[in-house]
Amino acid sequence: IFALSIVGFGLVQQQFFPSANRPELVVDLWLPSGASITATQRETERFEKILAADKDIESYVAYMGGGAPRFYLPLDQQLDNPNLVEFVVVTKSNKVRDAVAKRLGDILDNQFTLVRGRVNPLQNGPPVAYPVQFRVMGDDFTQVRRIAGEVAAAMRANPNMKHVHLDWNELSKVVKLNIDQDKARLVGVASQDLSNVLNTVLTGYGVTAYRERDKLIEVLARAEPGERRSLDEIDTINVPTQSGKWVPLSQIATISYELEEGLIWRRNRAPTITVQGDLASDVQAPVVSQQIDPTLVEIRAKLPFGYRIEEGGAIEESARGQASVNAVMPLMLLTVVTLLMLHLQSLQKTILVLLTAPLGLIGVTLFLLVFNVPFGFVAMLGVIALSGMIMRNSIILVDQIDQDLAAGRSPWEAVVESTVRRFRPIVLTGAAAILAMIPLTQSNFWGPMAVAIMGGLLVATVLTLLFLPALYAAWFRIRRPDGPPARPVALRAAA
Repeated sequence: IFALSIVGFGLVQQQFFPSANRPELVVDLWLPSGASITATQRETERFEKILAADKDIESYVAYMGGGAPRFYLPLDQQLDNPNLVEFVVVTKSNKVRDAVAKRLGDILDNQFTLVRGRVNPLQNGPPVAYPVQFRVMGDDFTQVRRIAGEVAAAMRANPNMKHVHLDWNELSKVVKLNIDQDKARLVGVASQDLSNVLNTVLTGYGVTAYRERDKLIEVLARAEPGERRSLDEIDTINVPTQSGKWVPLSQIATISYELEEGLIWRRNRAPTITVQGDLASDVQAPVVSQQIDPTLVEIRAKLPFGYRIEEGGAIEESARGQASVNAVMPLMLLTVVTLLMLHLQSLQKTILVLLTAPLGLIGVTLFLLVFNVPFGFVAMLGVIALSGMIMRNSIILVDQIDQDLAAGRSPWEAVVESTVRRFRPIVLTGAAAILAMIPLTQSNFWGPMAVAIMGGLLVATVLTLLFLPALYAAWFRIRRPDGPPARPVALRAAA
């Protein structure tokens, strides 16, 4: 049975942290790279009208040009971007939150075709931008972008994925000035002076500051909106020379329209494109990542030297959390063994008690599969606590056997009568712990831990009363005495 539970545990879905049990939704609207704040405001106003008409929404707030402030500790904060608007939507209750999220997601997919939208509930645990991520790293932008495109195609082929995209890929439109240095020196215009003039005309030059109560408002000197927003009139901008005269920009420079990298993410100083996406089904992110990773074998085999594909997202954070627990595991085991040795005063009995701890995995696997509950970081902590509960019951039973042996009973009689005598307290304490976990099963955060403890403790309590006495008798070679078996003291008293 224990071997089957180990095999069956591989069928349990893995999870990092469940979503938070809060009514808020975070909605991100990403316009194409290089979009102006005016275009972002236009899409913001369109989406605000939809939110205002939804009766299940209590309130909302929009943050244009960047993400929301950290009002919630695990919030994945966004950097400032003129092509981003982030909404924090508060629904009227947790019951309607998922329905509102699905409704808004469909609206973004069908009515906002020029915007990459995402509706996401608040998460527990360390912030993870997207649940499934694969990072492509290398030196050349073109090669990294090509490899990332192949990885994105493999991710889109998985039916459990949706909204697969690259965190940076779009080239930004730029206007470049190619200065003819010979002409510029001839008329007496330095490159720094030309830069100052263009910055003043297009962006503005701070001349002073206006104080309004406790705020300082900068006053800029710049050209009129019609002049600084028109690309056709850039070459007509007058540039002052050292002689005090003015020359048009077209006499000393030529204008070209080009594309360049608007954003470059680096990891360990290497350009890195992250291919990421959301889940399209109830399958957990680590499971989907494990499904996609084998499909990247051929892509990895053809990678040029110096290029690599790394796994990120929830599965990476889960491994990091697991590593933090594994780091203290040896100390924990040493402490447990030391306490058992001090109490039992026997190495053999300590081993017997330790052998009962893994029995809880049978019930954990059974309950997680039956109730379709994923195994995550919180559930793992529950399993660690479960092992202590099981060993506690084993200590009670072994200690009772030692007391009966000290009272002069035969070994066989001590094993049988101790099991019967301790049956009621072990079962009652286990039942009390199981019943106490029932309310926690309704919690998004504590639910997996409660299910794991309930299943493990239920099965382990029954097996402890059967397996441990048999193991104790086999370990110490206790045989049934000749003649008719004696009735246990507890049963004789009941009769």
